[in-house]
Amino acid sequence: MAEGQKRDIKSLPLDQLKEELAALGEKPFRAGQLYRWLHVKLARDFGEMSDLSRQLRETLGERYFCTSLQPVRVQVSRLDGTRKYLFALPDGNLVESVWMRYHHGNSVCISSQVGCRMGCRFCASTLDGLERNLTPAEMLDQVYAIWLDTGERVSNVVVMGSGEPLDNYDNLLTFLRMLTDENGLHLSQRNVTVSTCGLAPQIRRLAEEKLQITLALSLHAATDEKRKELMPIAKRYSIAELMEACRIYYEKTGRRITFEYSLVGGKNDTDQDARALAALARPLGCHVNLIPVNPIRERDFVQSGRARIKAFQNELEKYKINGTIRREMGRDIDGACGQLRRRTMQSFQADRSQQDFGGRQTC
Repeated sequence: MAEGQKRDIKSLPLDQLKEELAALGEKPFRAGQLYRWLHVKLARDFGEMSDLSRQLRETLGERYFCTSLQPVRVQVSRLDGTRKYLFALPDGNLVESVWMRYHHGNSVCISSQVGCRMGCRFCASTLDGLERNLTPAEMLDQVYAIWLDTGERVSNVVVMGSGEPLDNYDNLLTFLRMLTDENGLHLSQRNVTVSTCGLAPQIRRLAEEKLQITLALSLHAATDEKRKELMPIAKRYSIAELMEACRIYYEKTGRRITFEYSLVGGKNDTDQDARALAALARPLGCHVNLIPVNPIRERDFVQSGRARIKAFQNELEKYKINGTIRREMGRDIDGACGQLRRRTMQSFQADRSQQDFGGRQTC
């Protein structure tokens, strides 16, 4: 069987894996063994699976491939120990992931797409558009590869890296169910957060999935006018439509929604902005995560001053809205989403151009 025709075995949930092995004439318990190797013991290839017969391992290798992401670069912050990973995918694309240590446990922030098509103006991930969606295995293996590299348990997973998770809905849902499957790593759904820039129909659809994950809405402005300046998606879905989708999600799941709010100096950080945000958050009992915007070279946005950020938080609290200021981690290692990938791609392209011209500089 040609390589391109092989199936990605790590993307198959246990029930599908049972069907695949049954078609090979294997007994049902073999699927459980294989699933544990892939999703508990975190095996990188079939050769490691010592309690499977050599014949079965050879058959699996002929019919399937096992996604095992390789780190191209790992940056470690000297400030807080945050680790930023750049992983190579089998097709040569690159994705970023981040490992962060908190007092409550280790968190991994993963990417859901190669690039992004949402166009948010403060995000480096979207500058080159969307290349493709990630498979469930490619999302899972970001967690697995980091777990193996650090040797430390991952307690929380955040789907908040490059890409819009709800723009890759079906693969995201498979990933969430497999990550929290009792037969795999069995992370608590309450320890998983999915961030979205605001795809209202998908938020309503997610509300019907009976998951207990945390939904984080990247709001970033409390009026349609200001939000359109920062996020093109606001031209498609109004804040009123988004709030209705959030209300449905909250009522269906009982899970409090988080509003992500990047503070951009002179754009969305006034006391009036805070009062408008409080008016949106109060009916849903939302928590507000205040994020000092992480400047990127390609945009002219600046971070609000510390005094202004604190004043914004205080204004929210006047209206009984719990707002926390996100601890800035990894600022010395291309902390913002997409920065490391973009810088590495530009370096590769520059090297390739020099090779094309025999290494000579051109004018």
